[in-house]
Amino acid sequence: MGHFQYRLTVATRGKGFYEITGGVEQWISTLGISTGLLTVFIQHTSASLLIQENADPDVVHDLEQFFRRIAPEDNRLYKHTVEGSDDMPAHIRAAITQTSIPIPIVSGRLGLGTWQGIYVVEHRSAPHRRTVVLHACGD
Repeated sequence: MGHFQYRLTVATRGKGFYEITGGVEQWISTLGISTGLLTVFIQHTSASLLIQENADPDVVHDLEQFFRRIAPEDNRLYKHTVEGSDDMPAHIRAAITQTSIPIPIVSGRLGLGTWQGIYVVEHRSAPHRRTVVLHACGD
């Protein structure tokens, strides 16, 4: 069984969903793994990962609106405000999503469903460079 790691850098333009499925699939295709497991991990506390529908953009739009409602940018609501009005809401949004996602590797490909995509979710308003660590193991 082999183990492989790769760092993927994602440049965000501010809040939003950034699909990384293609880059992850491309890397997996170079490994020669037929059956295994991929772990996708983001090294940040104000951004997160989601597997979500990638066919209808309304899904992403509705999720963005939901995040705005559950963690509004209002400094009166939070003690942690030193990094700006978007920081504490970003931490809340990241806390209810994921920093790590396991995905099976099946017949040399990601075992995602037909409409599933992997997203980095940027919860801050300003552009950032987010680091995603990919760790694959398998035969």
